[in-house]
Amino acid sequence: MSEQIKMPQLGESVTEGTITKWLVEPGDKVNKYDPIADVTTDKVNAEVPSAFSGIIKELVAQEDETVQVGELICYIETNETPAASRQGGTEPAKSTAPSEEPAQEGAMKNRYSPAVMRLAQENNIDLTTVEGSGRSGRITRKDIEQIIQEGTAEQQEEEQAAGYPAYKKKPPEKIEVLSEDKEIPLSQMRKAIAGNMVKSKEEIPHAWTMVEADVSNIVTYRDRIKEQFKENEGFSLTFLPFFMKAIVETLKEFPEVNSVWGGDKIIHKKDINISIAVAAEDSLYVPVIKNADEKSIKGLGKEVRSLAKKARLGQLSEEEMKGGTFTINNTGSFGSVQSMPIVNHPQAAILSIESIIKKPVVVQDDMVAIRSMVNLCLSLDHRILDGLICGRFLARIKEKLEGFNVEKDHIY
Repeated sequence: MSEQIKMPQLGESVTEGTITKWLVEPGDKVNKYDPIADVTTDKVNAEVPSAFSGIIKELVAQEDETVQVGELICYIETNETPAASRQGGTEPAKSTAPSEEPAQEGAMKNRYSPAVMRLAQENNIDLTTVEGSGRSGRITRKDIEQIIQEGTAEQQEEEQAAGYPAYKKKPPEKIEVLSEDKEIPLSQMRKAIAGNMVKSKEEIPHAWTMVEADVSNIVTYRDRIKEQFKENEGFSLTFLPFFMKAIVETLKEFPEVNSVWGGDKIIHKKDINISIAVAAEDSLYVPVIKNADEKSIKGLGKEVRSLAKKARLGQLSEEEMKGGTFTINNTGSFGSVQSMPIVNHPQAAILSIESIIKKPVVVQDDMVAIRSMVNLCLSLDHRILDGLICGRFLARIKEKLEGFNVEKDHIY
């Protein structure tokens, strides 16, 4: 019988995925759980497994097409009984006899995905007038997006006359490309990053604040033990885990900051799971250290090293990418001294740790001394947080960093 395979849930809060490559063709025989497609989301690259054993009958979704979770991507012919299919939890499709297939293909044009329907309704597009580029004339999301981007001069004039903000539908400005210029196509990961950043800026009312902290004690201590630490532990001790330890301890004191936006409510998360921004070639990954408040400075450093290595090798799992409650961005590793990070939706805030800079500072009794100073830059969702709570949050982190004492604040 013919069964449907749909886009699975590939991570917490993931609502869609882009099929970057089909790993099968119609006529291929697959076993249950065999990978059939490579998919990219805004959080992770993954493989879609087959929900059945059988023969691939039809690929409905196209490569580079973005598909909503739960939306049909292909048909597979199986030998399973309807009862077995229901036990598997997958909705069975009607069996189609060979004589009916031409009629079925003719109806493909009128089978619209939820994403296509939503875009068409939002932009007043009559789907019966659209020529689809998908299989058997099926209208894809890319078809609708192209129509929205292109637009027409007549539509823009009508919108302006009616008082609509025509600029919202105005096609992108044509950029002149010279012969010596080099065009770089967007990777699926870069498209996903761009889409997630736009979503965050459009939905979240951002606010920003910063404090400067004196971390001279930490610098002195780390410089003194770093060689011995590397010899004993097998990896380098950076400054990042010192900051992370102070931050996670402070998050326990300020649960409001360890929150996510829930639409009609604010959710204070019980666990403190730290998302860390990790760059790998042209992509940015944000893996998560689970229960970070239960780990020592050494433990945090080990986790950061492991996740960064996996990101560079493309080995991060879905589980390692989900569940974050607060994000730390180590912009100081690139020499930055001040930044305004974009909140990692749906979290409440993100903190950038900037470069540690030696500078003259007025200390006790108006004396001037050379100290190691760092800026801590916090972007926040102003729906969840306000300046008062964030000011106290940063002040407490500053207090912990400046009060670092090797006698009581050990790294193990």
